[in-house]
Amino acid sequence: MTTTAIYPGTFDPITKGHIDLVVRASKLFNRVIVAVAINPGKEPTFSLQERVDLAKQTLSELNNVEVCGFKGLLVDVAKQNGAGVILRGLRAVSDFEHEFQLAGMNRKMQPDIETLFLTPAEQFTYISSSLVREIAALGGDVSDFVAPCVEAALKAKLI
Repeated sequence: MTTTAIYPGTFDPITKGHIDLVVRASKLFNRVIVAVAINPGKEPTFSLQERVDLAKQTLSELNNVEVCGFKGLLVDVAKQNGAGVILRGLRAVSDFEHEFQLAGMNRKMQPDIETLFLTPAEQFTYISSSLVREIAALGGDVSDFVAPCVEAALKAKLI
């Protein structure tokens, strides 16, 4: 069976935690789409195109992974791309309630698409894009949290 998974997020910026989930998903699914979202409720540091480009750079060695930007409902993008699975990451128990609610709404709108939760490797559970942005803005070293191209982009944007 050929299965496509879609992994949505704002990825502002993409972190080693995100990359870990994509690498592991690429071993579970024939095709993984990293879907970079325009989120009207957030004001991202990087433009949609910058976030897509950074994700493409960091994931370029994974042959079965694609990156795209999107606006609108995730379930619509998933259906248009033939994704049968929505992949979501859970770092902590505190993430679960919101993710559970999203999964239920997505199932109601598109019953044929399943939501699958993955947890990042232990060394990445504390990493969040917002903390990475904050550390970078204050001149801190973010090299343990993001790929070198993302670190350079953060320095160029925030310092």
